[in-house]
Amino acid sequence: MIEFRGAGPAEFADRLEAVIGIYAAAMRPPTDQIAGRMSIMRTHGTYPYFQCYFAELRHSSSEPDIVGFAYGFRGEPGQWWHDVVHRGLADKMGGEAADAWMGHAFELAEIHVHPDHQGKGIGRAMIRTLCAGRRERSAVLSTHDRPTAARHLYADMGFTDLLPRFVFPGGREEYVIAGRPLPLP
Repeated sequence: MIEFRGAGPAEFADRLEAVIGIYAAAMRPPTDQIAGRMSIMRTHGTYPYFQCYFAELRHSSSEPDIVGFAYGFRGEPGQWWHDVVHRGLADKMGGEAADAWMGHAFELAEIHVHPDHQGKGIGRAMIRTLCAGRRERSAVLSTHDRPTAARHLYADMGFTDLLPRFVFPGGREEYVIAGRPLPLP
């Protein structure tokens, strides 16, 4: 049985090895990027209003296995992703629209489910759980700009494309920046 359990910054940092294992299984990044991603995740745990949920598979007598995780935080000026996306939105839509989306936003930083457990509604449930009760006016995220299961899920949950074909500084892959007003229905 899958259960969702909240974790604060300290537990998130303690469970980072398990988290990065799920990230690697789900995303299959080049091995040389894992240490950098782990460092980014550790930093995210220090951001304001950080919130994390683990999707755990409970066994009768042993410790549960983490099969998915999702986390986010309130984005603020001075954070790399926040500033890059705000600048991109301002260039495309104008400063007022960028402020409306990013001025008081909950940034969904990572949402991953181990491939053995995908397609069972875990990602959707984690997003709903993570966003429940948030006081921010919008939720924003980035995902690969191609027809993936994640992209379909976000669209199905009401996220709209704000910046398609977006390339982060120093990168080559195209992403889409998506957002939706909070609360989720």
